[in-house]
Amino acid sequence: MQISTTRRPAGRVLATTLAAALAAFLPTAAHAVTAPHVGAAVQDAACGALAPGASATAKAAVDAACSQIGVWYSWGGGHGATPGATYGYYDGSDPDSLHDNERKGFDCSGLMRYAYYRATGKDLLNGTADDQFHSSHATARFSAGQGTGPLVPGDLMFWGSGHIHHVAMYLGAGKMVEAYESGTHIRVTGVRTGGDYAGAIRVNPQGSPTPPPADGGTVFETWGTSVRTHSSPSVHASVRDTFSGPTQVSVQCQEHAETVTAEGYTNDIWAKLADGSWLTNIYIKGPAQLPGVPDCGGSSAPPPSGGSKAFQTWGTGVRTHSQPNVNASVVNYFAQPTTVNVVCQAHAQEVTADGYTNDAWAKLTNGSWLTNIYIKGGAWLAGVPSC
Repeated sequence: MQISTTRRPAGRVLATTLAAALAAFLPTAAHAVTAPHVGAAVQDAACGALAPGASATAKAAVDAACSQIGVWYSWGGGHGATPGATYGYYDGSDPDSLHDNERKGFDCSGLMRYAYYRATGKDLLNGTADDQFHSSHATARFSAGQGTGPLVPGDLMFWGSGHIHHVAMYLGAGKMVEAYESGTHIRVTGVRTGGDYAGAIRVNPQGSPTPPPADGGTVFETWGTSVRTHSSPSVHASVRDTFSGPTQVSVQCQEHAETVTAEGYTNDIWAKLADGSWLTNIYIKGPAQLPGVPDCGGSSAPPPSGGSKAFQTWGTGVRTHSQPNVNASVVNYFAQPTTVNVVCQAHAQEVTADGYTNDAWAKLTNGSWLTNIYIKGGAWLAGVPSC
């Protein structure tokens, strides 16, 4: 029901999950996209705050969770750098999970994370169901023995003995909304307080809904403390603002400029914010080069290396692997379309995803492998040698 992850500031690794219109990145005819099952348009009429007592924030979280009724359960879904639906992956044991890499959606904790992010504008619940059960943002806790009597809509209910393995959101009137298991869709169901039900928490009700992007920019979350923006893309330029803690910024464009080393990471890409100031991408959650953000016109992407050829990917939540096999360990995660440098390609495991089947895999310059399904071009990439 959950994904086990090691928490890392996502701004320093190749991962992000900002939602974007996939139509803007449609591939060639060889890779036309089949829309995943999305159920927001058929939201369950019984999904909502079904009892009084919830704060405005909790009601907003309920609305956000209910907006995803009918979306796929997907193991690992919802755990990108920014909360939102992503493609999952095989959990290693459940046969129903074998196709989770084709299903864009949420696992149980990913859905709760998304709901409270939409309600508060803050990524309060980034982690597994077990992490959420022990969250420092819980303002009240309820034991299993108390049942649902003290609960109000928006409270989170947990299951597990010793280690929490599942979470759902209480709606009131004996109902809850949950991402249950692989092969199912997000649903409303009756509450379950038997078995290994472990209790519930109430999340900090402070915050405000996530605002829309400002001035045509794209909203990202920062991380870190005492983070400064500058008048130009250099740490030596005058300071324009200081963020005491994580906050939201609206990014207009980005470019290669001064190389910065901070918090153990090095990056030469800077983001231009809506107020005209500049912030090193090191402190923005997302990959080193932010997806969906245009170049400011002051730089060009580095050329392909290692005798490789550059290609564009398509799709969201795309993973590369240590071997040409979807069950091999994940090396990188592309939350949005990006550029990859392909060294060679080989016929290996046959993959079916988004309505296409292909056994060709591309080897990238870092040694990882990516199925050719998610690379724009033919099923066998033109101009790329065999491995």
